[in-house]
Amino acid sequence: MEHPHSHQTLLSPDTSCPPASSSPAAHDSTTAPCGTCRKCGGPTTFAQPPPSWSEVSPPPAYRPIRAPALNLPPNEQSRQAIILSPVPQSEKVPLVGPPFLFQAPSKKIQSPEDIRCFNDSDSGKNFLGFIVALSESMRGHKISDPCHQSDTVNSIISILHSLIDWIDEIPPTEQAARYGNVSYRTWHSRLVENSDDLILRLLPDDRRSATVELVPYFTDSFGNSSRIDYGTGHETNFAAWLYCLARLGLIKEEDYQAVVARVFVKYLELMRKLQLVYCLEPAGSHGVWGLDDYHFLPFIFGASQLIDHKYMKPKSIHNPDILDNFSNEYLYLSCIAFVKKVKKGLFAEHSPLLDDISGVPAWKKVNSGLLKMYKAEVLEKVPIMQHFLFGWLIKWRMLA
Repeated sequence: MEHPHSHQTLLSPDTSCPPASSSPAAHDSTTAPCGTCRKCGGPTTFAQPPPSWSEVSPPPAYRPIRAPALNLPPNEQSRQAIILSPVPQSEKVPLVGPPFLFQAPSKKIQSPEDIRCFNDSDSGKNFLGFIVALSESMRGHKISDPCHQSDTVNSIISILHSLIDWIDEIPPTEQAARYGNVSYRTWHSRLVENSDDLILRLLPDDRRSATVELVPYFTDSFGNSSRIDYGTGHETNFAAWLYCLARLGLIKEEDYQAVVARVFVKYLELMRKLQLVYCLEPAGSHGVWGLDDYHFLPFIFGASQLIDHKYMKPKSIHNPDILDNFSNEYLYLSCIAFVKKVKKGLFAEHSPLLDDISGVPAWKKVNSGLLKMYKAEVLEKVPIMQHFLFGWLIKWRMLA
């Protein structure tokens, strides 16, 4: 079903307000809390900014430790900054060689200035360039398309299979709280206890000491056991873990398509199961104004898959037949189908940003816009990146 999209998205420079005859839902919803359009004075879909929770009934005793991201629609200034920023470009991952100086990674980011230092550094640019390269490797490819699968890729898939099996072995506990099933802590404890052995499956003898650096990224890729939550920061840690394997030469450029189509797809399967079985709280969610409660990268990879597709356009997400028949082959459609499965009500109301993006005419513009948005909304947010780790493989270098 196709319908008008008059919100100004982060992917479109159009700033016009809809005509008076259009529906209230079509008005620019970037308003003050009064619920009126700041351009034409008409009512908007959302009378107030959403609550601090992405759902309205968190566990009664829950108190977030991680500071949530600002739970407001992006303002005009930040939106324009994203629109006008350059599209991130792919970069080759620089390999490390002996002598290896692996070290336990630690947190370094505490302020917006620290964020700027990281994103302007070689490490920050190369990490984002790695994500862009993964995205480009999927352009025009379905998930099931044949691709090169190295021993490293197959070993990672085997590890993720083991983690999925553990969920079946550790059933959720019956409890009154809607979110945060305590059995997740049992699952996560098993992850931590076995993490060294799992990582050693991937490492040749001369790089076995890399576990001290790889394990912290790995164990922080699947959520936090204290808060029983998961979000884009944890997803970014998984990408960082893959990046570290690439720096060690264990993941090569010819593996990139399999890293997305096999490894990341299996990771997404694992995380969705963890979210549903243990009811993980969204970590630092933007609520209704965010792209998704938990994930960002599969939207980037999925948009790349659909660039120049003959008949599927961004608006095709509103066609139930397309979602039913193709969500197993295209990550973006899979994400939309999952959102529609777990959220009730009108799509335009619970996912207005995704609804707006469906009005963008081409997947290439969606992909480039999402890459810019990922940098701005994930890699440049202190509440998310304050938990990011730096060691020898991802170096922390302060700028002069």
